[in-house]
Amino acid sequence: MSGDLDLSPPEVPEPTLFESLLRYGLFLGAIFQLVCILAIIIPTSKSHEQVETPEPVDTRGFENNKKTKAPVQQIRQKLKKESKKKR
Repeated sequence: MSGDLDLSPPEVPEPTLFESLLRYGLFLGAIFQLVCILAIIIPTSKSHEQVETPEPVDTRGFENNKKTKAPVQQIRQKLKKESKKKR
């Protein structure tokens, strides 16, 4: 009975180059993910950030947009009238 049991360790094949690259790549990816998660969780100091003053709103640009839209609407209305005339 004692002769039937094989207590030697099983033979494990040597990992190939691809398997070892894959293994270490997965470890590096996991470490990178942990660093990203920690960067989100741990707040950074505010002393490095520069306080920006809000820029004044340029109202002339808004008025120009209104002016350019008016001719476009007129052109569309003319095209609609012409298409109705053709029918």
